[in-house]
Amino acid sequence: MVGTDGFSKVSPLWGTIKRIPEGFLKSDTESVDTSVGVFALSLSGIAAALALTLVVAGYPLGDLWAVAALSCTALIAERGKIKLNSTATASISLFPTLIAAVLFGPLAAMVVSTASMLSGLPRPYVRWLTYTSGRAIGAGLAGLFAYKLCGNPHDVDVSDIAMGTVGAVLIAQTFDVAFGALLFRLRGHGNPVALLRALWPLLIAALPLYAPVVGLLVFGYRAVSPWTLPLFLAPALAAQRSFLMYQDQRRLAEDLSAANLHLERANLRFASGLVAWLDARDQYTAGHSAAVAIYARDIAGRLGLDEREQQLVHLCGLVHDIGKVGLQPSLLEKPGALTLDERRQMEEHSVIGERILAKVDDYAEIAKIVRHHHERVDGQGYPDGLVGSEIPLLARIICVADAYNAMTSDRPYRDAMPSQVARLRLAQAVESQFDTMVVAAFEAILAGSSEDYRCGIRMDFKLELEESTPLQAASAA
Repeated sequence: MVGTDGFSKVSPLWGTIKRIPEGFLKSDTESVDTSVGVFALSLSGIAAALALTLVVAGYPLGDLWAVAALSCTALIAERGKIKLNSTATASISLFPTLIAAVLFGPLAAMVVSTASMLSGLPRPYVRWLTYTSGRAIGAGLAGLFAYKLCGNPHDVDVSDIAMGTVGAVLIAQTFDVAFGALLFRLRGHGNPVALLRALWPLLIAALPLYAPVVGLLVFGYRAVSPWTLPLFLAPALAAQRSFLMYQDQRRLAEDLSAANLHLERANLRFASGLVAWLDARDQYTAGHSAAVAIYARDIAGRLGLDEREQQLVHLCGLVHDIGKVGLQPSLLEKPGALTLDERRQMEEHSVIGERILAKVDDYAEIAKIVRHHHERVDGQGYPDGLVGSEIPLLARIICVADAYNAMTSDRPYRDAMPSQVARLRLAQAVESQFDTMVVAAFEAILAGSSEDYRCGIRMDFKLELEESTPLQAASAA
């Protein structure tokens, strides 16, 4: 039902919807006007008159302890509303009200309904008064119908209880929707018919939701023992609390997932910026890191590594040569073979890369893999001479992807090799330079791939940034 602060409230489960469907509202920020205030006062007067009439007419309040228990349950349930999504909340506070209506009649139902609204007095007060009065009247009418059919506290006739319960549910829900439409109209939000069309399915949903449980509880209370009531109420509140905790945990998990996704994108943009800077310095290896990253990710997938490790090795592939920013351009672009001293300088790039990446938050694992991507399984690699399984698996994957793309790319000192030759070179170097398992996985990928993939010239091998990074701007300058 539409509240006096512009929110709407619908049932079942006293659900709250904060946004009316598009086209319903004329204004989202209307203040409480005089007509709504008069309506709220009139409604509270009607509720008070109805309660007084019921007392004078001799309608009983029922078992005071049971009514008190139902009132406390309704109050606790309303305070512990469950957030279903960004626009809706729900509680089980309507169940105690309906149970009171069928068990004890209209007066008890009004007391329980009013008690559910005592959890606070949120501003504007007119809104609280309107909702409280509306709920009380609806509960009173539902209780009045139920009392006429099964008001005798000793009546255990199943048919009477069933008809009384069904009637009470339908009256409560029909009044709830009609009340919402009236308030919708009063606030000048438009034609209430549109709202009624949107809410009529709630009337259908309410009957199978409420009637069976309420009817069984009333029958159990009268035919078995009054203790059946607390046996239901305690688990019901516990279930609502458990679901509330579950919703909180799920919301936290969603927030964490969103934060992780944001971090992954930030890491990728950072890595892409570093690679773009490196590519701008070395025209012969431009695109090499992007190709290595894709090859490495595909090898990891072929080996059955999980999604996190596939993403990690892809990131490592992007930045595996970042240490070359610390080398002289003349060394990177030398057209002939390197001297022994120059080779030693070149081999420093993996250590330089580790130093750069180790200073970046959350890049410690990546820095370690970058340090070891030129190790050999026979222990003849650099910088630490690790042997076999001492080398991190992701570093062994990068080593194979790096060597293959280097062989199939043009370099200042030689032309690119055909892919068949590069694949043969990989096979010849297993158990000396390369891990046999990694080479076998890569060969299986290459055997079923296009020549563009094998040569690293497919379109997705080109590094493309979503937006310019500071590193790109620096390299352009």
